[in-house]
Amino acid sequence: MGEIILRNYPFDNYKILFKPKTGLFIRIEDNGFPEPFWAPSGPELLDISITNWCSRSCSFCYKNSDKNGMHMAFEDYERIMVEAKANNVFQVALGGGNPNQHPQFCEILEVTRKYGIVPSYTTNGDGLNKKILEATSKYCGAVAVSAYEPYSNMNKILTKFFSFNVKTNIHFLLDCNTIEVALQWMKKPPNFLKNINAIIFLNYKPVGKNRTENFLLKNNTSFRELFQLVTSESYDFKIGFDSCSVSGLVSSQNGIDFNFIEPCDGARFSAYISENLLVYPCSFLGESHKGESLRNKSLREIWNKSSLFLEARNRLNSNKCNACSFQEKCFNGCPFFPEINLCNNTFLETKSIV
Repeated sequence: MGEIILRNYPFDNYKILFKPKTGLFIRIEDNGFPEPFWAPSGPELLDISITNWCSRSCSFCYKNSDKNGMHMAFEDYERIMVEAKANNVFQVALGGGNPNQHPQFCEILEVTRKYGIVPSYTTNGDGLNKKILEATSKYCGAVAVSAYEPYSNMNKILTKFFSFNVKTNIHFLLDCNTIEVALQWMKKPPNFLKNINAIIFLNYKPVGKNRTENFLLKNNTSFRELFQLVTSESYDFKIGFDSCSVSGLVSSQNGIDFNFIEPCDGARFSAYISENLLVYPCSFLGESHKGESLRNKSLREIWNKSSLFLEARNRLNSNKCNACSFQEKCFNGCPFFPEINLCNNTFLETKSIV
């Protein structure tokens, strides 16, 4: 847990420094070479849905998770770990559904570490018990708690993780309604934020059974106020935004250090695997695109040859936004859902990839 991993990719002209205990991760390009655009040797991170089961059945869930959702077989998960280790994966982010309610969740965390990979997971807080919290503390790099109403429940959930010394983040879904709550939190942070590691704001995507563009963040200009607030004030915790928000971050220019901006890394440095072993560049593509199955192809073959992955890289590396001075910082925004972009560019295609 305390070691530092240094991995060299001489044919791709860069190195990676990774510290499993803290999550420190740095790509270092060789002298005279540009920052790498993608990792030909395989994804650095896998986002894995180990279950689509959830007791809440939230109307806004993009996975449509409920009590009828399926669990990934443990044997299938270990199969992924074999592939992950062979493809230089450093970390996995476990999701769902509510991942910690998978019946073999603790075994999944343990076997992940057995293959030298660091797990983390996102939870709504349901189903946490002593055994799960102990396994989380022993094996995980961090956890994220999804912020849902009633927010008054957050303190109880967070306290469980704090009592086991787990590095704990909050994932806050930003849409044109919830952003007002986010602004309130940033202006006067509630007490339950006191001991968190970070709050990560996630840009709403119109995906799922109740999808609607009415909730898009760009329908509310308050996101610029939020960007300005978090870059001008100091907090006791870290603040981050997902890469789906990058177009708004770079165009806001409110004290943003571009060295800490990471555009969409789907198909570049990360991939998503569903509970039925379908592989996609991004977890939001399940209902609109056809994934490649790990039952038929290896992760390396999918990563390097899948038309979906190739098209994602082409879109991110194109000059579709060549009239914008921030193109090299945000890589044209989201390659699959241009409607979520928080800038004024209209150059992105909306044609669906199948």
